[in-house]
Amino acid sequence: MTDKTPPFSGSQDAQPLVQHLIELRSRLIYSLISVVIVFIPLFTYANDVYEFVAAPLQKFLPEGSSMIATDVASPFLTPFKLCLFASVILAVPFIFYQLWLFVAPALYKSEKRIALPLFISSVVLFYMGMAFSYFVVFPLVFGFFTSVGPESVSVMTDISSYLNFVLKLFFAFGIAFEIPIATILLISAGILSADNLAAKRPYVIVACFVLGMLLTPPDVISQLLLAIPMWLLFESGLLFGRIMVKKKTTADN
Repeated sequence: MTDKTPPFSGSQDAQPLVQHLIELRSRLIYSLISVVIVFIPLFTYANDVYEFVAAPLQKFLPEGSSMIATDVASPFLTPFKLCLFASVILAVPFIFYQLWLFVAPALYKSEKRIALPLFISSVVLFYMGMAFSYFVVFPLVFGFFTSVGPESVSVMTDISSYLNFVLKLFFAFGIAFEIPIATILLISAGILSADNLAAKRPYVIVACFVLGMLLTPPDVISQLLLAIPMWLLFESGLLFGRIMVKKKTTADN
């Protein structure tokens, strides 16, 4: 007797495709509304939000130096863009909840027991990746950049260029911290065993450094600060994957 419920329905009759699409549209609308709800009050503090994000660089600027805006619209558009990004990030738990409501009815009970913790863990890990980039990577990178320039050059970074730089790092580290989830999924789905992944460790390490080079600005510090945590996160995913397989084997026996 199966423990799987009909996809996206509490009844015995599967909903037609049109109803699935209507359900998906509703979840997308709810997600968009959540972003708007967060954005409206957040935008009233747009300049404060930007000051917070810019603090790691401003701390290392020489005395008498400041950030500048080289475009006429930058003083407005840059904080606006940052608040929109921050609104999406803050609404991620609700967005993931809507995604869970859409896919959960199609999962087996055993799959739900695995999927829900993975959903929650993925959100937490993404936030941890962003926090790591802000509190660890930014001070090291900006401290290095502002200290190696010629003495005759004044460091006055454009606010729009700075935002593009930090958003790239936020995304890079947020995504990189999802590696344990991807590793666990590969093992739990039976696509690759933990032993197979462990045997491919040298290739994984090389891939981490290649991705670190591609996802970060062209400096050795930020590349190493991304590549090394990616490798360690892979190892943690491998460890938890082994534990899950062991528990599953014990439960089956």
